[in-house]
Amino acid sequence: MVVIGLAMLQGARHEHTEALRGAASELGIEITIRELRKSSDVRGIDAVVLPGGESTSMRIASKFEELYSHLWDEISSGIPVLGTCAGAILLCQENLISAKIQRNAFGRQIDSFECQIEVNIGNRIDAAEISPHVRDSFGHKPLDLGVKAASSEQGFPGVFIRAPKFTQVACEIIATLDDEVVGVQDGNRIAVTFHPELTNDRRFHRWLISEAVNE
Repeated sequence: MVVIGLAMLQGARHEHTEALRGAASELGIEITIRELRKSSDVRGIDAVVLPGGESTSMRIASKFEELYSHLWDEISSGIPVLGTCAGAILLCQENLISAKIQRNAFGRQIDSFECQIEVNIGNRIDAAEISPHVRDSFGHKPLDLGVKAASSEQGFPGVFIRAPKFTQVACEIIATLDDEVVGVQDGNRIAVTFHPELTNDRRFHRWLISEAVNE
């Protein structure tokens, strides 16, 4: 059983849950998704997802339970990690990705957009049908995905929401929007400035699960 940790402080956490469930179904791998809210939740995870949100607020919210300080230690020990948007910011700020990043560089919420981007992260697999997600104990339910966010042979459906920008990159570039770097990989750590969890294309989540299995 592969245990995927999901930091639950902010961002599209429930959408990441759906993406992980779908990716596991596509790969035929059984996973457990563990919600990470405090430091003791980190012990024994095989990989971790750092969702988007507001990076400063996420740091403040994590201090009481020391979640992130334990997560950084676990990531440094070698477990695979996928950081999206604010998650990418945190990875860069902690020097866990060999890149520099600028917050909100694409503009404000009103400047959010969707477009096709080029990615280099394995082959595309047709999306698997998975059972509908029910609301959790807090009444949360994943967002419905737009038609534009479906899988495409033309590229990857990039969803950018108050997105940051990489300003310096000293590791592998795996995703681009025209000449703009929007995704990087440093060993078994990936940071992207968009939101793959808001699409039906689960390449990044399949990568994370596959890396966890191969560790």
